[in-house]
Amino acid sequence: MKKKTNITTIFTDLGGVVLTNGWDRHSRTKAVEIFGLDAKEMEERHHLTFDTYEVGKLSLTEYLDRVVFYKKRDFTMNDFSRFMYKQSQAYDNMIGLYKGLKEKYGLKIAVVNNEGRELNDYRIKKFRLAEFVDFYISSSFVHFRKPDVDIFKLALDVAQVPVKNIVYLDDRALFVQVAEGLGIKGIVHTDYESTVKKLAKLGLVL
Repeated sequence: MKKKTNITTIFTDLGGVVLTNGWDRHSRTKAVEIFGLDAKEMEERHHLTFDTYEVGKLSLTEYLDRVVFYKKRDFTMNDFSRFMYKQSQAYDNMIGLYKGLKEKYGLKIAVVNNEGRELNDYRIKKFRLAEFVDFYISSSFVHFRKPDVDIFKLALDVAQVPVKNIVYLDDRALFVQVAEGLGIKGIVHTDYESTVKKLAKLGLVL
């Protein structure tokens, strides 16, 4: 007998939940080693610039011009951007979970994430996210960035679903707390097994 649930919609982050992070400290450390960059200088330039890229006010080329190619390099921008894209990997168990729950319960699934446009576009296509995601409230698309509460308000406006019927999953507790401030149920994702149990408590069981 299928357990009843009042959840009709899942809002989810991408990096750290469905996929690995698009361009995190680990990936940048690897880039420093492979391309022979100055780690301190790169991190400083990254932190001064990345928020602007994620909110859609810089292209990837402009971001890289500021962070890497502000001086002559012995590698090309294409070399570096290809490296960036290759850092992304899928969490197949989470993708399978979302697909299964969507099919069983007829859920809407929306991505609410911080990500620059080129990385976001690549990851959507590479991992065929359109197979289970209904719409994307991505920072580079909407020009709001978590933890700005307006990105969640926009997601609610687009979803047209009462907050009581939504659950939001993110690996960052702060972002979950911001969503909860609007009345959205929140799950801090740490691993597949614990998230399965938390969803089951809401009646979402495969």
